[in-house]
Amino acid sequence: MSTQVEKTVLVNVPVSRAYNQWTQFEDFPQFMGGVQRVEQLSDDRLEWVAEIAGVRRQWQARILEQVPDRKVAWAATEGATNAGAVTFEDVGGGQTSVTLTLEFEPEGIVEKVGDKLNVVENQAERDLERFKEFIESERYATGAWRGSVGQSAGVGTPGVAEAAASRGDSGKAGVSGKVVAAGVGVAAAAAAAAAAAGGSGTTSDEHTSERTDDTVVEHDTDPGEDRGGDIRMLTDEEIMAGASDVPLGAPESSRDGDTNG
Repeated sequence: MSTQVEKTVLVNVPVSRAYNQWTQFEDFPQFMGGVQRVEQLSDDRLEWVAEIAGVRRQWQARILEQVPDRKVAWAATEGATNAGAVTFEDVGGGQTSVTLTLEFEPEGIVEKVGDKLNVVENQAERDLERFKEFIESERYATGAWRGSVGQSAGVGTPGVAEAAASRGDSGKAGVSGKVVAAGVGVAAAAAAAAAAAGGSGTTSDEHTSERTDDTVVEHDTDPGEDRGGDIRMLTDEEIMAGASDVPLGAPESSRDGDTNG
């Protein structure tokens, strides 16, 4: 099942400047989070490498329609299945409305979970905001390509149907080292918890602990060890005589204390 995302941002630059900057696809990593590389293979071919939500994907896309100051539409031809369009509208006062429409098919458990959490939607919104900051901070676009591609084709907004050739191709998908490390950490924590739970039952040795201020002192004792016998409360007479707590089985002399010292 595919997912559709549509986001719009208002940038405070003329439409030609906003459009010109967008045609510089190889500059996308400067403001698109997760995009590691974009290579323009020809006027209508792009190769992408990105890592989003811990999943690294690579794909090629074909530009289906590109009209100066108005639109760039594309569809993947191999790799991650996605398609969409970016449109530019001059709203006057030196401002431009930029709208990104994207449809994609999540693959694998990590991407499907990320889709449920709206990871790509949130990423698209942040990318447009970073594009706004990027283009507004520059007096000029870093470059421009004013040519056209399929201007009379009228493709509208492409969807995953136009990217059918990329279906079944994972695009060299792989989980990043960060995600693997996190998974190993979770597994280790779960194993430790299980070991602790499994060792909490009664064993041949009794384990006790006592806390002194912030220090925990551990004691391992053998249940068969003689721990001094049972303890009883002293009588008033014994207390008056200066005796201390003694085992029940102790000789009478030790119970009564040493009265000769």
